[in-house]
Amino acid sequence: MKKTVFLLLLSIAFFQLSFTQETKYQLSTHILDITAGLPAQNVTITLAKKDNNGNWVKLDEKKTDKNGRVGDFLKQDGFDNTGIYKLTFHTSEYFNEKNDKTFYPYIEVVFELSDDQHYHVPITLSPYGYSTYRGS
Repeated sequence: MKKTVFLLLLSIAFFQLSFTQETKYQLSTHILDITAGLPAQNVTITLAKKDNNGNWVKLDEKKTDKNGRVGDFLKQDGFDNTGIYKLTFHTSEYFNEKNDKTFYPYIEVVFELSDDQHYHVPITLSPYGYSTYRGS
């Protein structure tokens, strides 16, 4: 009886651990509108990867949240995500909603993932300029 109860408790503990593990993602980004001093919400961002023939293959497309962030690009699930990627920030929609003109209808940031570490690729944005860097 004690052995059965012990095995049952052990099974429950294992079951809970397997479902409480957080899904991890290798790539995140965010946009800070430096003109407004606020996160850029609801901006569409497209993720693409360069294939062996030099073509861009669209992998995902998401919108920034209320904090101007997308934190769940490239699930880390044992696959090798190394390669050359491109994030396309569709900024014209964002500025049109604000009734602002912009010089950049979209911004493409090309970068290389060379290992399994987390990469954060944000931009700071204004209607007539932007900057990017590898964040943490």
